[in-house]
Amino acid sequence: MQIGNVTTPFGRRPMTLALVKAQLSTANIKAGKSVDKWKVYRSACEARTILGLRDRALAVLNALLTFYPEQELSEESNLVVFPSNAQLAIRANGIAGTTLRENLAILVEAGLIQRNDSPNGKRYARKGNDGAIETAYGFSLAPLLARAEELAIMAHQVAEESRRLRVIKERITITRRDVRKLISAAVEEGAAGNWQAVEDALVSAIASIKTAKTAAALEACLDELTLLSEEAINMLENQLISTESGTNDSGNRHHIQNSNTESLNELEPGSRNDQDEGMAPKRRSAAEPIKAFPLGMVLRACPQISDYATGGTISHWRELMTAAVVVRTTLGVSPSAYQEACEAMGPENAAVAMACVLERAGHISSPGGYLRDLTRRAERGEFSLGPMLMALLRTHELGGRKSA
Repeated sequence: MQIGNVTTPFGRRPMTLALVKAQLSTANIKAGKSVDKWKVYRSACEARTILGLRDRALAVLNALLTFYPEQELSEESNLVVFPSNAQLAIRANGIAGTTLRENLAILVEAGLIQRNDSPNGKRYARKGNDGAIETAYGFSLAPLLARAEELAIMAHQVAEESRRLRVIKERITITRRDVRKLISAAVEEGAAGNWQAVEDALVSAIASIKTAKTAAALEACLDELTLLSEEAINMLENQLISTESGTNDSGNRHHIQNSNTESLNELEPGSRNDQDEGMAPKRRSAAEPIKAFPLGMVLRACPQISDYATGGTISHWRELMTAAVVVRTTLGVSPSAYQEACEAMGPENAAVAMACVLERAGHISSPGGYLRDLTRRAERGEFSLGPMLMALLRTHELGGRKSA
């Protein structure tokens, strides 16, 4: 139990429980503890956004520290400084008296200093016969000593957040450049695809970057740009694979005709027309599956899918695919339709497509027929999940802004 460690402010300034708590915490400073006062000050400066401090308040804190004669704040020393307002204003770059008092109150509220007021509110010290200070009234620097480690952790957190923000901005710049140059290359060389839609999405993403201020907002912009980059690469990759497949088929046609026709029986059966013509079925124009998009991005675009997962959360692709099977049953999509989607798109992207269908279920009369249509378009190389995911992301973003 702490007794005699709590003092109340002079005059009309009220006493609060927060001040009581702060004073009790400084009474528990470990014996013999000391710290460099300027290191603590630097930590406070770096953590000013967390502490809610402005530059003037830090200037006043710097001035208060100059009145403490030692380099080290020590538990064994008197930690109360007692300059007059006139002296303090001079060392705080000559700020006005009203501004000085306002920023002293901010430092007290932030828990960096404490008032140790005299009976008449004046700041002074009483010395003993040996010349040492017995009692001092003014501002106690004990909170800086007590919170030295806490302030250092805060400073580290701010530095890490700044580093994370810098990395995100760098990745945004690179990804934005990549998308822009991929679009330019595709248009200049006449690559097939709806490049105008990609261009429009890029313009929209750039507009979002200009209004993004927080790391979370910038990360969302980076996700959208990453999605655009993946979409552009998929479109180009599908076209290049189709071109290479056509060239290889032409160059190897004679070899295929002379090969053992019995080997065709080992392939998956195709349609009756394909079998009548003696040709192996071709499920897709491009043999490679559509690339999976980042799971976090999918869950932001399709949040409802999590309601169908065990525990209501999805943290791995396997959990998403399991939830998609539940959604398939709920929406009445036949197993064969979903199996065809898995074969055409790959199991991960079929699950993403199912999640997108769930998000738009209110606008789709036949989820099974809609999924079959997406599957046929994917087989022809005419469908990618990118635009659908981007549209859902923008829909949720606009909905969030309106509700805010």
